[in-house]
Amino acid sequence: MSETSPQAPWIGIQRNRLLQQRGHAWLLQGPSGLGQYELGLSLVRAWLCEQPTAEGACGHCGSCHAIDVRAHADLCVLMPEVQMMALGWPLPEKAQADIDDKKRKPSKEIRVEAMRDAVEFCQRTSARGKGKAVLVYPAEQMNAITANALLKTLEEPPGDTRFVLASEAAHLLLPTIRSRCLTHTMTWPTASEASAWLKAQGLQPEDAAVALQAAGGRPGDALRMSADAGKAAAWSQLPRQLAKGDVAALAAFAPADAVEALQKICHDLMAIASGAGPRYFSGADLPAKPLSMALLATWSRELMQAARTADHPFNAGLMTEALAARARAVLISGKVARAGKPAI
Repeated sequence: MSETSPQAPWIGIQRNRLLQQRGHAWLLQGPSGLGQYELGLSLVRAWLCEQPTAEGACGHCGSCHAIDVRAHADLCVLMPEVQMMALGWPLPEKAQADIDDKKRKPSKEIRVEAMRDAVEFCQRTSARGKGKAVLVYPAEQMNAITANALLKTLEEPPGDTRFVLASEAAHLLLPTIRSRCLTHTMTWPTASEASAWLKAQGLQPEDAAVALQAAGGRPGDALRMSADAGKAAAWSQLPRQLAKGDVAALAAFAPADAVEALQKICHDLMAIASGAGPRYFSGADLPAKPLSMALLATWSRELMQAARTADHPFNAGLMTEALAARARAVLISGKVARAGKPAI
């Protein structure tokens, strides 16, 4: 979910519920696309707001404006540098200088130096008198050293400091981190709620339906996918095209996204083989004949291995060709229906 989009109603409901509870550290957990970042930011806005209401921050006080312009003295945001840049949060001066001078690339993890700065931030006196807040997202991007640097401060925060750790893979967090937080599992919106919200973002009903299915019902992921017209248009045809050996079917996908798309095909085929229904594709898009679970399990393991190197492939073109060839070998084990006609 884009931060600039109107807040989804299910995010507001969760925020209001959490604001009624006491606690200095929250862990917001759930899969991607459910709005952990948006909910976390909404909470810290309400905590720091000068005129909070029963429904969170007022939106017009000095504190709210300072957050809007990314300059609140009592808010510390901890993210991988790539995400801070994407979401408009300023990097520390030294980090920005190193990146500008091409001494290094923006980090994809939360750096231990940033965590040490956050611990020092917690020791300071509140500048605006409403306490301090630390937002960590995605929290699973802390490595063990970074997470351990947070532990003592998280357990006994100095002064009136509160934490929100927003995670899309909470199982990767250290148990000691999880045990120091109150846990909130993100609410899944209903299909009608998610569709209505996507339409409010400007999607046509049919596009919203395709994107929502491709995202497995997660509206934030659906909105991000819909921004790439090539992916959305190619989605329902992807299994058929791959079964024909069409490497170009993956042309709209970066290597990591291609692996994820194939994992979704594999997931649906395994669901069908187990007697369940598909989640990411319609049944007509997939082989009608249930495939061997052993074959699918092997393919799933291969895709998991490919995902580890997909962000930095040795040769993206060769990787895509290999992925497409392997997908075809699996898919032709079943018979894929042609568009508009049932598989026999």
